[in-house]
Amino acid sequence: MKIVVLSHYFPPEIGAPSARIYEMAKHWVDLGNEVHIVTCFPNHPTGIIPEEYQGKKYMHELMNGIHVHRNYVYATPNKGFIKKTLGHISFMFSSVLISMRKIQKPDVIITSSPTFFSIFSGYWFSLRKRAPFILEIRDLWPAAMIELGVMKKGIVTNILEKMELYFYRKSKKLIMVTKSFKENVVSRGIDAKKVHVITNGVNQEMFYPKEKNKAILKKYKLENKFVISYVGAHGISQNLGVILKVAKALEKEKDIHFLFVGEGAEKDKLKNIVSEQDISNVTFIDSQPKEMIPEFYNTSDISLIPLKNIELFKTFIPSKMFEIMACGVPIVASLEGEAADILNESQAAEVVKPDNSEEIIQAIIKIKNDKVLNKKLQDNGPAFVEKNYSRKKLAEEYLRIISEA
Repeated sequence: MKIVVLSHYFPPEIGAPSARIYEMAKHWVDLGNEVHIVTCFPNHPTGIIPEEYQGKKYMHELMNGIHVHRNYVYATPNKGFIKKTLGHISFMFSSVLISMRKIQKPDVIITSSPTFFSIFSGYWFSLRKRAPFILEIRDLWPAAMIELGVMKKGIVTNILEKMELYFYRKSKKLIMVTKSFKENVVSRGIDAKKVHVITNGVNQEMFYPKEKNKAILKKYKLENKFVISYVGAHGISQNLGVILKVAKALEKEKDIHFLFVGEGAEKDKLKNIVSEQDISNVTFIDSQPKEMIPEFYNTSDISLIPLKNIELFKTFIPSKMFEIMACGVPIVASLEGEAADILNESQAAEVVKPDNSEEIIQAIIKIKNDKVLNKKLQDNGPAFVEKNYSRKKLAEEYLRIISEA
């Protein structure tokens, strides 16, 4: 098959959307398919386009057999609602005006959302190319924006929700990343027969248990430290101010040190809190290349997965939890809902209530002091993801759904 995927995010950008699309596409190529990715020039989350891509409106490159079509984008950091929206809209237009002419006779068009505006491009693509339209939903948008307080419910969000449902109905297949997302759209009148769940998963060729990275330990002065890491977006969804409260409370434990690895809209604010409160056991590290992420996980004694305490996040499954489990690193997760159910089933994590600093502290101390529990959490993670969340197995199931369309 000739598969075309529209996705705002793609490597060398890091993060769950990029990893998901790239690894799915790579497996589809390995299975004998021709895969084209229509994306923009990499700039997330810093808003800085790498030097080798600067000054171009379009570029085609081959990445492990995947045809990557990069298009103009108004590059902006991952903060500021208006500027981010302008960036999303710029790709909506450039992907159609530039890449659509480059790709002939696709068998299927897949759009991965967010961003919401990419859906317009994908649907238009499918009409012009007379190919089935498959829509992959990784966030329920605009519901997420309303719950986070970024947008207020009103005329604009009502229109966006009507548009959202319109595209759900027009799609040949709907791919959701959680069971809760499927239940949500079916309850709103979408035919359950065309809605499928393909969760995020993990590439176990990249994420697996290994020794602590000595270079990281030396560079950040972490020798003989009990390292607690948060790796990922520093945004409002994670409410990382709660983790700073935890770090402040644990300053008395002189061997504990916290690493915050990544970028995001809240990072400057978090740094200011550390400075103002003179929190001595926290180090911030810039966003890292994807190949370094497993190194930071494996250098950690505990890895954190926090989510803000809002109702919608009970339907979310942070993809990083599969990567951390695959590395055999104990998890302290402060969240509820479907992700909590998976982590409890895995027996590779201590799950506590979201935004509850006291329970997070207790879970950390419990894992640190209980060597038997610590070893159990380490051992359970890799086996659990191998059985249930292998990216290769998920890609094969995804391909079967594509074939049906």
